[in-house]
Amino acid sequence: MPRLPLALTQGDPAGIGPELSLRAWLERRERALPAFACVADPAELARAAGRLGWQVPIRASSWEEATALFAQALPVIPLAQSVAATPGEPDPSSAAATIDSIDRAVAAVRTGRAGAVVTNPIAKSVLYAAGFKHPGHTEYLAHLAAEAGTEPLPVMMLWCEELAVVPVTIHVPLRRVPELLTRKLIVDTARIVAVGLRRQFGIKSPRLAISGLNPHAGENGTMGREDEEIVKPAIAELQAEGIDARGPYPADTMFHARARAGYDAALAMYHDQALIPIKTIAFDEGVNVTLGLPFIRTSPDHGTAFDIAGQGIARPDSLCAALRLAARMAERQEAAR
Repeated sequence: MPRLPLALTQGDPAGIGPELSLRAWLERRERALPAFACVADPAELARAAGRLGWQVPIRASSWEEATALFAQALPVIPLAQSVAATPGEPDPSSAAATIDSIDRAVAAVRTGRAGAVVTNPIAKSVLYAAGFKHPGHTEYLAHLAAEAGTEPLPVMMLWCEELAVVPVTIHVPLRRVPELLTRKLIVDTARIVAVGLRRQFGIKSPRLAISGLNPHAGENGTMGREDEEIVKPAIAELQAEGIDARGPYPADTMFHARARAGYDAALAMYHDQALIPIKTIAFDEGVNVTLGLPFIRTSPDHGTAFDIAGQGIARPDSLCAALRLAARMAERQEAAR
């Protein structure tokens, strides 16, 4: 049987998402991309292709037809509403279509019509202006999962071939990290990472390297007590459960090539501790993976880039990597069942 198509959301239609989707289809063969269907307004995607002068045949499709259609045309699952966006000019009137695209993509995966969700970038400020109540993309996906009867803890993992890294605390001011960092949060995050690496990455015994919070991992408590009182007990608890967790390691020595060879994923205590190394290693090819959801979700590791939207110069590397990784994760998850 043909592989299920991936569900690619529209993202903010005034950003670079539409041209990335179009360009990914144009380069599908040389980039060895799996079949995907855009959840969008076919007419708006056709207008975007016309503005750029790209010959992309757009075809309204069902999920069942998408994989077979993909070789000849870009399959589009139509939204309930039309979209009219001007590149580089975000407009809250497009928020309903952006949310509808996410809803339909998730529903297709949950009902077995698509293999994974791949999300184009959204602009939270645009959604907030339209009354969106969730902190961001990931939290909304967790809300959809909760509506379906589960209460997930979504875990953000940034991935490239050379490194997988997870920030334990994410989008919070640095001064708040010590108060938010708890033994339970580290343990819960590491459990989800270990399960995800086993089920969706095919790693039988995942090795987790866990950083310290403070310089030199606290240097035996002389540079702060958090590593002694929070991080070390969390690692001991994980080890007692049979999870191969190691550390705490000084973050400044965790990410060179020899160190990376010793683990499958690194857990960092705060946002920049995690994102600086992966964006240094793979600025254009990094992928944002959400673990802990009852469906697979990947995303490019960049934003809407309104400043260059519609110019045809946005690089599709990260989106293409997200598509390939989503297909790989879906295959491994299916094989593990």
